[in-house]
Amino acid sequence: MKNKSANWTSILPFLIFVGLYLFVGIFLTLSGNPKGFYAMPAAISVIVGIIFAFIIYKGTIDEKFNSLIAGCGDNNIIIMCLIFLLAGAFGSVTEKIGGVESTVNLGLRLVPSQFIVPGMFLIACFVCLGIGTSMGTIATIGPICITLAAKTGINPALLLGALLGGAMFGNNMSIIADTGIAITRILDVPIKEKFKVNIKTTGLAVIGTVLLYFFFGNTGATTISDIGGYNLVKILPYIAVLVISLMGVNVFVVLTLGIILAGGIGVYYGDFSILGFTSSIQTGFLNMFDVLIFSLLIGGLAAMVKDAGGIEWLNIKLRKIIVGQKSAQFVSMLLPGAVDASLANDTVTCVVTGPIVKDISDDYKIDRRKSASLMHTTVCVLQSILPYGAQILLATSLTSGKVSPIAIIPFLWYGFLALGISIITIFIPSKTSIKDSINEKNINRFSEKAVEPNPQ
Repeated sequence: MKNKSANWTSILPFLIFVGLYLFVGIFLTLSGNPKGFYAMPAAISVIVGIIFAFIIYKGTIDEKFNSLIAGCGDNNIIIMCLIFLLAGAFGSVTEKIGGVESTVNLGLRLVPSQFIVPGMFLIACFVCLGIGTSMGTIATIGPICITLAAKTGINPALLLGALLGGAMFGNNMSIIADTGIAITRILDVPIKEKFKVNIKTTGLAVIGTVLLYFFFGNTGATTISDIGGYNLVKILPYIAVLVISLMGVNVFVVLTLGIILAGGIGVYYGDFSILGFTSSIQTGFLNMFDVLIFSLLIGGLAAMVKDAGGIEWLNIKLRKIIVGQKSAQFVSMLLPGAVDASLANDTVTCVVTGPIVKDISDDYKIDRRKSASLMHTTVCVLQSILPYGAQILLATSLTSGKVSPIAIIPFLWYGFLALGISIITIFIPSKTSIKDSINEKNINRFSEKAVEPNPQ
């Protein structure tokens, strides 16, 4: 299916999916349904969108199936699903051996109650910075947030908001995150150079977020009582995962080693037998089933929308509003934002829109590092805010339906600050030297275009 007619009907299946998901979820929540957004699985909404895509897109049934399957089997989608499985297994095994309980109890003994929320945010920042995956960070720390909320009386949506914010910061700034690697490679910018530009925005957002969580983030907290004991050995898997990830080891290796270490500790302490260990791994896999199926289907629908010209239509519409450097930078945020809102996949969004942002940067003489920073921050923030995004769905799934995605959004303070500061930087002249190698390369390209003889 290669019908790139670039018209608004190309994105209609995604609009139907998003509209159905949001309408049903909001309606049931307002109607008092205890399951709210979980009453109808998100995957069903995606399937409805896929059905509409088969109906309205041109081409044979086989061509449409090929497009759908290619999207489901995209490398980025499969990698994400494997991370889901390993993260689920790690969370299940460490919980079974009492690692979560020990970590929480130790934290409750060491951290004053007024520092719990900002502390959780900072921990998530450092963990994700090291392992480079927001999903792994959420899966690892999420159960701790839920237990902390139960023991302290802090709103679980608030703690999960802090976790999501920290995970998005780490995903935005990590030099091993797939989104950062994709963006910098496509825009031909060294990832460390993007980091230097990006930290000016995210650093301010982190400081502001910590202060907000400290002064306003503990409403409803009660005195911590009945703190149980802890076993430092059972906390080792978390420490090992953090240390190894900070060494730059691949996330698959990190999570696999974490699972093996946790399993060995569990067998040694008699928490389970070797067969019980394998059963815990399987339980973790099954816990990720809903999110995994959703990711596969959303990848397939995204491919169909792209092949039908939906992404090209967005590109054409946004290009029309560019009148200068500032508006070009806005488009460098709007385009990835609009695509991510449609695809709900940050990595796919970066791959799809990266070449367009690169061209816009060159055409309007914008420092590519700044374009990469604006683009990456926008995608990371939106990915944490979308109520149908994988990150927020994973976080809320840990609560067994007690917290809806909508309930977390008001507490995503880091995302709102990072996005606001990024917009402000558009109006601030860059202090970067014009002799910078990246800009110099762009300027030389413009000069060549300027002296190129008119073929007519």
